[in-house]
Amino acid sequence: MKKGSIELCGMKFHARHGCLESERILGNEFTVDFSCELDLEASGISDDLRDTLDYSRVYALIEEEMQVPSNLLEHVATRIADRLESEFGLEGGFEVRVSKKNPPVGGECEWARVSVRR
Repeated sequence: MKKGSIELCGMKFHARHGCLESERILGNEFTVDFSCELDLEASGISDDLRDTLDYSRVYALIEEEMQVPSNLLEHVATRIADRLESEFGLEGGFEVRVSKKNPPVGGECEWARVSVRR
C-alpha cells in the first residue's frame, strides 16, 4: 500500500448559512477545504481515473450540500462529511473544513471555521 493524500482547497461558494435572518436572505461567502488519506498505488501505476478519487464528483457533492441552508457551520460540515463517507467510503480518513467570511460576531473577524475529521 502506498498512502498519500488528495486535497481540494479553497472551493468558494455563495450560500445562505447562519442563524440570523439577514444571513439567510443575503447569503455570504464560504470556502470549503477537503483532504483525505488513501492508497495511491493503483492510480500511480495505472494513470486511470477509475483507480482514484474523482475530484469532480467530490466537488459536485460539496456544491450540492452547500446550497442547503443550515443555521450552523457544524451542521453543514457534518452533512458534507456524512455524504462523502457514504458516497466514497474514504477508509483512510478525511477532513472537511467549512469557513464563513466576516461572521457576525460583534467585532472584527475575518473567518469562522469548523472542521470535521473522520
